[in-house]
Amino acid sequence: MLYLTRIHPQPPAPGTGVRLAIYQNQGGPIGNAEAIAYYLAKMEEAIQGANGFGAQLISFAELYLTGYALSPQEVHQLAIARDGETMAQVGQLAQKYQMAIICPYPEKAIIDGETHYYDSINLFDDQGELLKTYRKTHLWGPDESKIYSRGHRHKEEGKAFTVHQVNGFPIGLLNCYEAEFAELTRILALRGAKLVIIPTAADIWTLLSTGERTKIPYPDVSQNVIPVRALENHIFVAYCNRAGGETRLNAQGEMVLVGEYLGNSVIAGPHGDLLLHPRNEESLLIADCVSADYVSLHPEQTNYLVDRQSNLYGSLASKLT
Repeated sequence: MLYLTRIHPQPPAPGTGVRLAIYQNQGGPIGNAEAIAYYLAKMEEAIQGANGFGAQLISFAELYLTGYALSPQEVHQLAIARDGETMAQVGQLAQKYQMAIICPYPEKAIIDGETHYYDSINLFDDQGELLKTYRKTHLWGPDESKIYSRGHRHKEEGKAFTVHQVNGFPIGLLNCYEAEFAELTRILALRGAKLVIIPTAADIWTLLSTGERTKIPYPDVSQNVIPVRALENHIFVAYCNRAGGETRLNAQGEMVLVGEYLGNSVIAGPHGDLLLHPRNEESLLIADCVSADYVSLHPEQTNYLVDRQSNLYGSLASKLT
């Protein structure tokens, strides 16, 4: 595994920032219970590595526990309850290593007597307590919409874009495609987030539910969109992808490739600067996200959030015409 760090001699004190680890896993087997066990074991390896550098929070890629390129049938078979046995194991890892964990997974939930499947993210604190289940609200393409429900449409789910304290530092969560909606990062920043973490599965290609490959690679937003989200909100933004390819057994018992990923994880600072950006390989990125390390880029302490003219933005909530 490649280790990339940008850290101070000591981890941030409570309330000043957070030492963030981003685990860019090498794609592996998907589509069965053995794959979940494999990714749980890799999770602990990554946490152990991050713990050696004093990380206080670690994130994993979108749908980390099962892999991304799942068929609807595989999602229905493998989907995980937000508070079930598998998630209890993740919470135990958080408590064991005293490290907050961002764990993406396919979720099965019963709401108003109906079964729903979500592209979800659980945030655990460093004592293993579940702080948030964020369910992806903006689904990518027709395939995700065939498999998953849009999150936070039911009252009992709670609000979508909430801010939570990790090491006394306010963080928010988004999921993959949602990085490309400026409104969402802005909402979190307006609610006080100083760091937004975005697990992703941005691919070179992946299999659709029709069995066909996608024909166009997912846009690499790590070099442009992610830094802009950080700059325009004067916050840290992290994008956590996987590297390499995912595989599954076919009907003949052969291991076949079902998707390849960009391996373009990144941590961006409030000036739009790239703190860490790995190659397309298994990597652990560890950076100190400390707001006091950054002063205003603009003269006279001008501030995008303060200078907003929100009375003019009503059309942002309008449907496309």
